[in-house]
Amino acid sequence: MDLKKRRKILEKKKTIHDLIKRASSIDDPLSPFDSFRRYRRNDLSLYLESGRGDRLSSSVKQYIRNLLKTNMEGFYGSDWPIQAKVKRKEMSSADAHYIFVRELRFGKAYETSTRRACMEECNQIAGFVHYRFTLEEEIPVLYVYEIQLESRVQGKGLGEFLMQLIELIASKNRMSAIVLTVLTSNALAMTFYMSKLGYRISSISPSKANLLTFSAKYEILCKTFDSEAKFALEVCPFAAPPLTFMTKLLIKYNILVLLLLFILVLY
Repeated sequence: MDLKKRRKILEKKKTIHDLIKRASSIDDPLSPFDSFRRYRRNDLSLYLESGRGDRLSSSVKQYIRNLLKTNMEGFYGSDWPIQAKVKRKEMSSADAHYIFVRELRFGKAYETSTRRACMEECNQIAGFVHYRFTLEEEIPVLYVYEIQLESRVQGKGLGEFLMQLIELIASKNRMSAIVLTVLTSNALAMTFYMSKLGYRISSISPSKANLLTFSAKYEILCKTFDSEAKFALEVCPFAAPPLTFMTKLLIKYNILVLLLLFILVLY
């Protein structure tokens, strides 16, 4: 590799590193999207506010743990105790950004409320999004770690609204894609992201390994915004093509032939 090409690669890496560092340092990524701070649809009156993992109060941390347990323990089953420890560590990271969904206790207009007034007039938290700005395959991405909602606010368009907001935040901060992980056992979530929001299974997802006996417990989904991200996260140049029916039959036939030859050798 010549010096000029090497310098260009290093400059690109530095640019991406600075981009993520700058995005991660923003205190309130919601500030450019004030109209998205309110959600008043389908009998819901909600207010959104930003948070950081290293600034969470003990009560908010406990709330997050409780909601995660309520929503996710059933999907993880016996793996939940281990996953709960991982999630407890993740939630307090300085890199963790949050969108908290708060229920308005009174029907007063947001325009007349400051953040402090909202805290006084808001009821308990009704859900949250945990996301980070990071690298995947050398591509700057917004990674959604969690989107968790109370059952009473589910099925009312709020999840789609929050993911639209996430796309705006990603675009504003010049991220090239949104990436998230979904358990394969969570059929509703898979349908929501892939059928309703247009996410695709990423080339970095475990199921793309194309191993005959591979059984993945989760999929990595993505939505890309440029050709470079699409190539890195959706197209896998080294992946083997899907096995056809005839190819699978040939593999089984060859295995049987080898077994017969082995038996003949023994006798």
